[in-house]
Amino acid sequence: MQPNPDSEIENESNYTASKYRTPDGAPSDIVIFTITSTERAAGKKALPERDLQVLLIQRKNWPYEGKWALPGGFCGEDESMYDCARRELAEETGVAEVHLEYFNVYSEPKRDPRGWMISHAFFALVHERYLAERKAQDDAADVRLFPVSEALAMELAFDHRVILRDALAKIRENMLATTIAKEFLPAEFTIGELYQVIRTVVPDFAEQNFIRKITSTQSRQGILEEVTDEQGRGKLSNRYSQRAAQLYRFTDYKPRLSIYG
Repeated sequence: MQPNPDSEIENESNYTASKYRTPDGAPSDIVIFTITSTERAAGKKALPERDLQVLLIQRKNWPYEGKWALPGGFCGEDESMYDCARRELAEETGVAEVHLEYFNVYSEPKRDPRGWMISHAFFALVHERYLAERKAQDDAADVRLFPVSEALAMELAFDHRVILRDALAKIRENMLATTIAKEFLPAEFTIGELYQVIRTVVPDFAEQNFIRKITSTQSRQGILEEVTDEQGRGKLSNRYSQRAAQLYRFTDYKPRLSIYG
């Protein structure tokens, strides 16, 4: 297209935002995942039953009054999208120092009946102990944890089912490529607990030689370290097994893996 010789070239002195249509709002939507643990019936020691769950709020007002939705809120002019997400996360869970990660933007026309809304989506990984005392905020009728499989079968408000589906795919990818499993584990854990957490998020993950691979494979060395006592002996736990198992913890090491090497 040839420039119009009669049009004024936009510059610092004549620019005005009123020439452009801007969105009616920019909300942050947050997919808050946790893993709940339920102790098994008394008897033989075994790992607890674990279930991947998501926090949903029941909307109190229009639009979608009474529908379940992801928590979130509109970004203010004086904050970034990350600041908005952290504020909303703190309001819903009471915690801020947890794993919070941006993963996508949602901008389909008419996704929100209130107008042109461009939503920036984050996922948060929150240990279940932080969600035990959760309460609904003033703008919500209720707040509850749902198994992810159940939430995906629900008719959620807006396009939140799509956002939840995408967030689940992202954490499954990250669970196998990063150390985010630590967000769902105590500081010290057994290899069996780690394996169970991974399987809770990625049900089709199966590795018969998991212990050997995670502790000895060269590309993974340094991710975990054995916990020792004051005498330098391996610290063991028999909380979930008849035979005491070595305890491990994550280090700060982040391996650099390549598809080529």
